[in-house]
Amino acid sequence: MRPVIILFFILVNAWQTFSQVTEPVTPGTEQQLENSTAHNSDRETEDDAYLQQLMHFLKDQINLNTADAAELNQLHMLTALQISNFLVYRKVMGKLVNLYELQAIPGWHIETIQKIAPYITVSIPMPMVKTIRGRLVNRNHSLLIRASQVPERARGYLLDSSTAVNFYPGSAQQLLFRYAYNYKNLLQFGILAEKDAGEQFFKGKQKQGFDFYSAHIFARQIGVIKALAIGDYTVNMGQGLIQWQSLAFKKSADVIQIKRESAVLGPYNSAGENNFHRGIGITLQKRNWQLTFFGSYKNSDANLVADTVQGSGDFISSLQTSGYHRTKAETADKSSQHQLVYGGNLSFQYKRLHLGINAIQYTFKLPLIKAAEPYNTYALAGKRFGNYSVDYSYTFKNLHFFGEAAFTSGLDRAFINGLMISTSSRVDVSLLYRKLSKSYQSLYTTAFTESAYPGNETGLYAGVSIRPNNIWRIDAYADFYKFPWLRYRVNAPNTGTDYLIQLNYKPNKQLEIYSRFHAESKAINANAELLILSPVIQQPKKNWRTQINYKITSSITLRNRTELLWFDKKGMAAEQGFLIYFDFIYKPMLKPWSGSLRVQYFESEGYNSRLYAYENDVLYSFSIPVFYDKGYRYYININYDINKKISLWIKWAQTLYMNKTLIGSGLDEINGNTKSEIKLQLMYKF
Repeated sequence: MRPVIILFFILVNAWQTFSQVTEPVTPGTEQQLENSTAHNSDRETEDDAYLQQLMHFLKDQINLNTADAAELNQLHMLTALQISNFLVYRKVMGKLVNLYELQAIPGWHIETIQKIAPYITVSIPMPMVKTIRGRLVNRNHSLLIRASQVPERARGYLLDSSTAVNFYPGSAQQLLFRYAYNYKNLLQFGILAEKDAGEQFFKGKQKQGFDFYSAHIFARQIGVIKALAIGDYTVNMGQGLIQWQSLAFKKSADVIQIKRESAVLGPYNSAGENNFHRGIGITLQKRNWQLTFFGSYKNSDANLVADTVQGSGDFISSLQTSGYHRTKAETADKSSQHQLVYGGNLSFQYKRLHLGINAIQYTFKLPLIKAAEPYNTYALAGKRFGNYSVDYSYTFKNLHFFGEAAFTSGLDRAFINGLMISTSSRVDVSLLYRKLSKSYQSLYTTAFTESAYPGNETGLYAGVSIRPNNIWRIDAYADFYKFPWLRYRVNAPNTGTDYLIQLNYKPNKQLEIYSRFHAESKAINANAELLILSPVIQQPKKNWRTQINYKITSSITLRNRTELLWFDKKGMAAEQGFLIYFDFIYKPMLKPWSGSLRVQYFESEGYNSRLYAYENDVLYSFSIPVFYDKGYRYYININYDINKKISLWIKWAQTLYMNKTLIGSGLDEINGNTKSEIKLQLMYKF
């Protein structure tokens, strides 16, 4: 620990040459990203489209005098009720003259206006360039190169073909290359290439160089063509019951943000290797009608099983989503499944009423047949399946209703219905009810459910946000749900509860404090070794977190988080966890340097009492490590703008465990008590 403390004081004293460039992520978004990582088995999302979009709007702000609902939805900071009230206000009062007018719109609070202020403007509308050629004349190109590595050698790199069957034949570096062009969000195109650590590069199984390549062209507002996607793109429809491929959040302290809102088509330029379509899509708009068609054909990773006994042919036992192609087994899974996808959306907008019809159809080359386990009784199976739905939304005064009714080719049904109410200028309420049959299945989607994927769930969610004044805010939610059928590691129908209350205190622009208590109870098998006869019990978990942000000057910000966690498996294997960190952030105006520093201590009695903490990272990236056992962590994140065109980032992070001689497991096992990471990034704009 002594080297960490010495390093901390050296950097504090020498910090006059550094400043902090952070991603435009609010504390609420940090919590949502942390929750998303926890719900997806500690897998951090590689979808950075949201960060790319916000950084674009920092440079080319949204003009409130011309923006429509779809453009405002891209901020992911406004509720449907706020957007609806804004559009009505602009229609009645005319174009805005000053941003201060936003305070007169019902439901637009000071906090909301401050949050979106960097991304919006009020100006005279400029004539829109409608031709592709006209949109290509501006210099909005960027080239990004990123490299990262864990310096400690994991077990997979120490083995080779002469000593082991499974090992990592590639280098330990993770590489990312991205070229992008963006003109006022009207024309975007680019290419991306990525290699994960352990994957080969221009040799062996990867003679083509990078393991993953992606390319896209995306245009908006070309006459009746509202959106045109060629190459890789995303599709988002309804409330996520049949298709939602962009980043979407679930329960968090932003208790009113319960509705899925996005344009149907979106560009894809991220490093994730699964959650996108590859082909062509087009959205046409005429007056109040909007029509979207899309088609996709691509290879996907899957666990191929060669059936040599029954003679029924090869089949797929599961789809793989990790994107790793390092070992022989992972390489064998690469592109072993071929999928054809097509679908569409027809929507109608009349004043405050929206109606939509959605459909998507999948065809696989090989049938999907999962293991004959009881919880897989209703799992997705076969070579063909489809999802279809109707979605709606309607705003009446201070109420906003929304929902989606979906069904599969086999008529398995799913419903989501929600309501947002602004009961007064200081109180907002949200309600959401979902009922998804035990046999309902969908692919490449996420809805506002407890489960990672929609299906086998009934639940009722209620949230309230109270602002007694401009200093205090209270957010709380309660969620009650049940699963009618078995799930993985849960051998019986079961129920669960989830509660959260958070108190925010912001007396001025310099100080912000929030304190949060979260309690949840989920069911799990009492004995993981017994697959059939194990009784199902509840595992209550509670945690309390307090975070303080204090802006000492316009350049210096201090941040502290303290978190406690209690896990109890009904008296069996009870665990506790503790985490505390201190951030030092420096961001001077008109200076080329920027940077941040964190020092952290964590202590957990096991994996069930693990904790998460969002970390500042290089541009368009973020990190959310999971912490258990006992140890320290620190990181240094520095940015230097060499000139107006070239910027450099570097991050060094290290975790030191106190009572361990081995870190990780399997091929990722490291012999020692430290694990580090070095990350370098260069961006060139031209």
